Formats: sequence, structure tokens, C-alpha cells
Amino acid sequence: MIANLLALGFVLSLDNFRASIALGPLRLSRRRAVQVALMFGFWDGVVPLVGMLAGHYVGRAIGAVADYAGPIVLGGYGLYLVVQALRSAAPEERDRRWSLLSLPLPLSLDNIVAGASLGLLGFSPWISAAVFGVITAVMSFVGLQIGRVVAHFVPIRSDLLSGLGLLAMAVVLALGW
Repeated sequence: MIANLLALGFVLSLDNFRASIALGPLRLSRRRAVQVALMFGFWDGVVPLVGMLAGHYVGRAIGAVADYAGPIVLGGYGLYLVVQALRSAAPEERDRRWSLLSLPLPLSLDNIVAGASLGLLGFSPWISAAVFGVITAVMSFVGLQIGRVVAHFVPIRSDLLSGLGLLAMAVVLALGW
């Protein structure tokens, strides 16, 4: 049963992992990277918990909104980064609260359906939430570090690269790839 939970937690964390790779070129400080990873993990733990507690039908209704919310927020932030990069001469150190506060929740909304399903199957909501949260936090931190390293090899400004990466991910999510 725990192997199934670990496998599902890994799969559910992949959206956050991809988004973290796209955010990596922003070269967040180690402290900010940990904060972002923990916020991704927090929402990936809480949202399935809500699904388990709310039930199957509510989970499906909210899950339908997630198909649109994640790509819209990612695309919006990506567009913001691209526009800012084109408007300024050099990437300034901006407050990254957008990435910390607004990206994790929409990416986690689809997990409410998984949570509702796990609740129907009798999984413990508290253990599931903890497992999903930890896996996503680790995957997000790793993604941020990978993105940071890759940015050293791509001759594009870091804010423009992150913006283009988030826009690409928004398209991929919207198309269901």
C-alpha cells in the first residue's frame, strides 16, 4: 500500500518538478529555493487532503477547474517574466512572491481528484498528505537546482529563459501532453 502511495506521490509531483525547472534560471537564493519547494510541497499535501475529506463529487468539480487554472497561472507568470525581460536592460533582482505564493496552488488543484479517490479507497488522509508533500518539496527543490544549472549553458537572460519555459509548460499542460 505504501509503494502505491509513493508511486502516486511521485507522479503527482511531476508538474511541480517541471515548473521548478523553468523557475531555476531565476537563480533564487538557496533560502528562497527552499521556501518555494516547501510551498509546492505544502499545497501538494494539503490539496489531496482536502479531496479526501471533501469527497469524490466535490473533488471532480474542483478537478475540472484545475485543467484550466494551472496553465493560465503558469502562462500568466511566464508572460509577465518575458515582458519584464524585454522592457528592462538587465535582469534585476525582483521579489519572487509570485512564484512562491501563486504558482503552487493551481498546479496542485488536479491532485484533489487523486485525494478524493484515495479517500474512497481507504487510504489515511494524513499519511497521504505528508507523503505527497514531502515528495513534491524534494522534487521541486531538485527541479529548481536543475534549472539553475541548465541556465548556465543557455545564452539567454535568466528571466527571459524562465518566462519562455513557463509559457511552454502552460501550453504543454493545456494540450494535456
